Amino acid sequence: MNIHEYQAKEIFAKFGVPTLKGKVAFSVEEAVNNAKELGGNVWAVKAQIHAGGRGLGGGVKIAKNLDEVKDYASKILGMNLVTHQTGPEGKLVRKLYIESGANIEKEYYLALLFNRMQEQITIIASSEGGMSIEEVAAKNPEKIAKVNIDPAVGFKMFHGVEVANKLGLNKDEAKKLISFIDKLYKLYLAKDANLVEINPLIRTKEGDFYALDAKMSFDDSSLYRNPDIAELKDETEENPAELEASNYGLSYVKLDGDVACMVNGAGLAMATMDIINYSGCKPANFLDVGGGASAETVAKAFEIILRDKNVKVIFINIFGGIVRCDRIANGVLEATKTTKVDIPVVVRLDGTNAKEAKEILDNSGIKNIHAASDFADGARLVKSLVK
Repeated sequence: MNIHEYQAKEIFAKFGVPTLKGKVAFSVEEAVNNAKELGGNVWAVKAQIHAGGRGLGGGVKIAKNLDEVKDYASKILGMNLVTHQTGPEGKLVRKLYIESGANIEKEYYLALLFNRMQEQITIIASSEGGMSIEEVAAKNPEKIAKVNIDPAVGFKMFHGVEVANKLGLNKDEAKKLISFIDKLYKLYLAKDANLVEINPLIRTKEGDFYALDAKMSFDDSSLYRNPDIAELKDETEENPAELEASNYGLSYVKLDGDVACMVNGAGLAMATMDIINYSGCKPANFLDVGGGASAETVAKAFEIILRDKNVKVIFINIFGGIVRCDRIANGVLEATKTTKVDIPVVVRLDGTNAKEAKEILDNSGIKNIHAASDFADGARLVKSLVK
């Protein structure tokens, strides 16, 4: 689950992570009033959407007087902001964050994330802040520092010293940064975060560090023990199809390919996506119907898939263990009663009641259904039908 910048900074404040003063606004008038209350003569007017690259897309502006605050707020609020993370469809800006200015001397990049390969928490830092970390990695990989933290040990002074040294900080700057990271690490653990990213982390001319931006995502499975985080969910920022799927117990993530997948089990789903890529096609989604799928949920999955106009072929790849193959077959038939299926459907069913499922589909009279004998055969069929 992702949250907005202003929400992340409210959490930062509770853990003592330094941020600049700021207030959320839902109207142009409120944006101007917020600037007045914050005081000063420079403010940042920031679009609040769940995506990075807002500044490059025109969603972050620096106002030097209240008239500019009003002008920028009126232009950004309600705009369809397109960034490299939103895709070409963009996202509607429904709220703003008005933030005080600062005497910025240097910008850095700082993030904490879970490293699945190392099974550790990794600190990623760079002296090149305020720009895409992917761009830095491509052009100047030597400017990116990675420090792994064993959860059994936790964040220690030597971790912070290593980061500070790689960023070229002096003794006083290093001391402040280490304190900053220590607070951030405690926040990361306490709230079951998957990612805490600050870009840029700024050092002011006074020598203090502040999180000028804040991006956080959380482990959905931990929300039951973090109800305060669960309350921050903004459903207007969620993909409608993904949100609908979750209400039916389906794990669905929309992608930009042309082959839709309906699979049971996350591991098999990933393997299915891999073999689709390997065949030269691209998956249109990740969809795990789970072990307790009913005909109703399978029908709903089919309905969600068919709304994606990019989909040319559907690949149903089910191994019947907990969920029976005949249940999947009945779900497919149920879906065809309410949704017109005018694209090819490749079906590979194996395991519990696979024979019964094959008979159900063979006797259905539905056109465009192609049976695959095994995993590889299914991939070959998918490729031939897409091409």
